[in-house]
Amino acid sequence: MSRWGFVGRTEELNRLLSAVNGPEGRGLFLSGSAGVGKSRLLREGVAALPTERYAIWSVAASATTAGLPFGGLAQVLPAEQPQGLTPAGVLRWAVEVLREQAAGRRMVLAIDDAHLLDPSSAALVHLLARAENTTVLGTLRNGEQIPLPIRALWTNDLVEHVELAPMGQAETTGLLAAILDGPVDAGSAERLFRLSAGNPLLLRELVLAAAGSGELVSTYGVWRWTGRLELAPSLTDLIDTRVGGLDAGVRAVVELVAFGEPLGLHLVQQAADPADVETAEERGLITLVHDDRRLDVRLAHPLYGEVLRRRCPVSRTRRLQARLAELLEGVGARRRGDLLRLAVWRLDSGTAQDATLLLGAAVQAFTRYDVPLATRLARAALHADGGFDAAELLATILMFADRPEEALRVLDAVADEVDCDRRRARWLTVRGMVSYWGLSRQSTVDEIARDGDELADPCDRARVRSFEAIMRLHGLDTATALRLGRSVLDRPAACVAARELARCTVAHLDAARGRFTRSASAIARVEAEAPRWRADMPYLQLAMELARGTRLALAGDLAGIDAIVADEFADQAGAGDFRLGTGYLAILQSYAARLRGRSGEALRLSLGACAVLATSRVYAGLAQAERAQAAALRGEAGHAAEAMAEADSTHAPGMAVLYPWLEQARGAVLAACGDLPGAAKHLAELADRLRVDGFAGHEVLILHDLVRLGQATAPVGPTCTDGSRRTVAQRLTELSERVDGVLPPLLARHARATVAGDGPGLLAVADEFAALDLPVWAAEAAATALTELRRGRSVPAAAAHERLGALLGSCDQIRTPALAALRPALSDRELQIAGLAAEGVTSRAIAERLFLSARTVDNHLQRVYSKLGITGRAELRAALRAIPGHDGGEPA
Repeated sequence: MSRWGFVGRTEELNRLLSAVNGPEGRGLFLSGSAGVGKSRLLREGVAALPTERYAIWSVAASATTAGLPFGGLAQVLPAEQPQGLTPAGVLRWAVEVLREQAAGRRMVLAIDDAHLLDPSSAALVHLLARAENTTVLGTLRNGEQIPLPIRALWTNDLVEHVELAPMGQAETTGLLAAILDGPVDAGSAERLFRLSAGNPLLLRELVLAAAGSGELVSTYGVWRWTGRLELAPSLTDLIDTRVGGLDAGVRAVVELVAFGEPLGLHLVQQAADPADVETAEERGLITLVHDDRRLDVRLAHPLYGEVLRRRCPVSRTRRLQARLAELLEGVGARRRGDLLRLAVWRLDSGTAQDATLLLGAAVQAFTRYDVPLATRLARAALHADGGFDAAELLATILMFADRPEEALRVLDAVADEVDCDRRRARWLTVRGMVSYWGLSRQSTVDEIARDGDELADPCDRARVRSFEAIMRLHGLDTATALRLGRSVLDRPAACVAARELARCTVAHLDAARGRFTRSASAIARVEAEAPRWRADMPYLQLAMELARGTRLALAGDLAGIDAIVADEFADQAGAGDFRLGTGYLAILQSYAARLRGRSGEALRLSLGACAVLATSRVYAGLAQAERAQAAALRGEAGHAAEAMAEADSTHAPGMAVLYPWLEQARGAVLAACGDLPGAAKHLAELADRLRVDGFAGHEVLILHDLVRLGQATAPVGPTCTDGSRRTVAQRLTELSERVDGVLPPLLARHARATVAGDGPGLLAVADEFAALDLPVWAAEAAATALTELRRGRSVPAAAAHERLGALLGSCDQIRTPALAALRPALSDRELQIAGLAAEGVTSRAIAERLFLSARTVDNHLQRVYSKLGITGRAELRAALRAIPGHDGGEPA
């Protein structure tokens, strides 16, 4: 684990420096709670000040020096002071001593924990703040008594006084990544942020405790916290200073809130003395927050609850939870979520006897995608004689908790309770889901089809058919999947969940075939029906997101991807450990980041997806394929090849419908490893397979990959009657008239302009790619245009250099064959001379610096101009910036 570095706080640090560097040089005092980072911010700000310009003194006041005259400033004042001076004279003497030491520089005095200054030191600080050429900085802890001379600094407008807020979630995540030397799983980062409330000190203690107990683990380079927390003694001591030593009444209030928050104020006042409630609020232990028309009570800090809950005796814990359940039942569980809270309190207090209550709460937890809680409640419902319905729900949840073997055991245990068509249909579909996706048994599809035929009720038969349809789709039996899906949609007796699952199957196929408009309309309808299917089949959300994500990715709709990963489902899936959901959304995020040229972000996100999906085979291969794509884009051939091998070993045969993504990644990996002929051959064969399968949406992207490899004129598809075959460009043009959206016609134009060697046309294509937020493809089109313009010694080459440089500047590290082909064969000496010339250095000065003759320098420059296709120095800097991996200046 790394040293805790300084991360974030950019705005606050700039404000601190401005308080010194500004025209008035007014000082700044930072207030905040303990551990919020005041002292570190002050140290970082002082360290950034140049000592040749400022005379800087840093002091840390403490309780041990608070009773000594000038004890707080003993670190900066001489050990001996003149005798016989009045108190005012001592202050003037101290100011003069510091001015002498400053030797004409501006004085900066930084005081950490200024609230602990003794009266004499506080008076001196006030006097210095009034002096010319002096700036005072300091920190104060909230809730402490502040010396009057210090308080007068901002009341007299001598310094600014601001409250230092806790770190935000993004800053906390950045700090975690810096400390752990790697990215942190989004769900883990969110939970650590919530527990620490953005307090760096508490975050540090949490991380140390989690790391020390082995609860922080790294998978594929991504850190993940199990959620179990061993509170270190240092962390407990910190919290004990706030919650320790409470009298019985106040402690009862805080404990009640710890087990029940958020609680309505009226409930708390029913269960406790209102005076104790007021005392707890005054002491900063609880806080009141408005929720619609209700006033809720919460703990002032999440970790207070952790300590109180752990230290509360078991008997009192159960009594408190039972009391909370009674209070809620007394007012009626009317609000959203009350049923769930009531069931949890009954379960935890040992008073849960109502299987109906537990089962209803488990359904509610699952519809919120809280897999661990739903598992607990469903298991309790089964043990409370919940029967078949509880077993069916528990088995379903266990499937999504990556425990398929246990799910089968639960189902088989209630096989003798399958006594009607309704139960038979539900038992078949859940068992089929577990067997097919959880255990990768492909024979399941035929089994469920055979057993479904025996059902007499058309509604129940439709439910089974909808599952068979999506299994057929995932197994790549697309014709049967489409037929089954349409038959369910045509059946009026089908329930809402079965009908919308079938609609997802059809929508997915439409997306793969390039019928994006129809697919979008279908998905919109599924989403509109969500309130009617979510309680019955919450996992239908995955089928909907896979269909929607396929459409958005194939259409290049990155804004659409941004929208779904910011949707409520993403938050719920992350908070509830619904890994299939969070993993798939992370894959989509990586895809969008990659197409935007943010290769580092794409690699981080794809690694996170691989870590989340490590125990599940449904999307594991897809995650590894996206990781391979991200690594290939960065030019990390070894990493890309390793990820591709992982994709092959983890890809589930029951997810064969995902083959286009995996095989497209294989082409990118071959190219990154330098096997351009192999990549072109592989992609051409893939395009032929996609044509046969009817996946025109995928085929368009594969053909475009061939264009990016310089294969726009390569033959693809079957032989025509005249013995010829269509070229990649011709096939793209044909598909652009069949596949929906603005992207296919643009890809076809890119191919035709490449074939024609149309430099201006390629630049126009680059501009349109950039407008669609696709800078990688835009840069490649601009690079190809530049090659053509250089070949023709065209005047627009200078503008093309500038455009390509700007596009590359908007991307992270990217290495693609199209960009590599642009790099001219400049020698190190030519690059050195060109870099100096681009900075405005004359030929004579370059010759003197490099010990060359002026003629030699001019000859080198002429060769550079020829290779770059430019006419003089005015274009040189832009031309160098357009060379991938070169910043336009002199090489280091």
